[in-house]
Amino acid sequence: MEQRKLSLPTDQRAALLRNQVTALLWNEKITTTHARAKEVSRLADKIIQLAVDTVLDVKKEVKTSVDKKGKKIEVETILDGEKRLAARRKIMAMVYDPPETRKADETAVAFRERTKDIRHPLIEKIFNVYAIRYSQRNRDNNSSGGYTRVLKLGARRGDGAEEALIELV
Repeated sequence: MEQRKLSLPTDQRAALLRNQVTALLWNEKITTTHARAKEVSRLADKIIQLAVDTVLDVKKEVKTSVDKKGKKIEVETILDGEKRLAARRKIMAMVYDPPETRKADETAVAFRERTKDIRHPLIEKIFNVYAIRYSQRNRDNNSSGGYTRVLKLGARRGDGAEEALIELV
C-alpha cells in the first residue's frame, strides 16, 4: 500500500507523522485531519503489533549478593529477550521520547522516586500497558490488529479540512 504524501516533503512528513504517533501513544487520542489520521493509524498499529508479538519474550535472572551482615540476598530481575529488545529498539527509532511529566499535586521528591527506574516512559507504556492489554484482547477475540479507531468530526472552521479523532481502541 502506498503512503500518502500529505503535501509535504519527505523529511517534514516523516517528522509530522512521528510526532503525531508519539502524541497518540502518549495521550491515547488526538484530533487531526482525516488523511493524517489514516496514516497515523497505520503506523500506530504497526508499533503496537511489534510490542504485542514480543510481549512474552523475557528472561529472568537471579543474582545473589552478600549484604553487610554476611547474609546472602537473591534478587530476581526481568530482562528483555532478543526479539523484545530488537522490537524495543525498532519502536524507539519510530517515535520520539517525551519526558515523564510531574502530576499537579506531586512533590519533586515523590516525582523523582516514581520515575527513578523509568528511562524511556513512552516505550515502557507501550510494552507494559498496551502490549499486555492488546495481547489479552487478541486472545479473547482470536484476532489481531485494529488497535486504533478513526472517527470523522466534520469540516474544520478555518479551511474546511475534514477533521478526525483518532484513538486507541
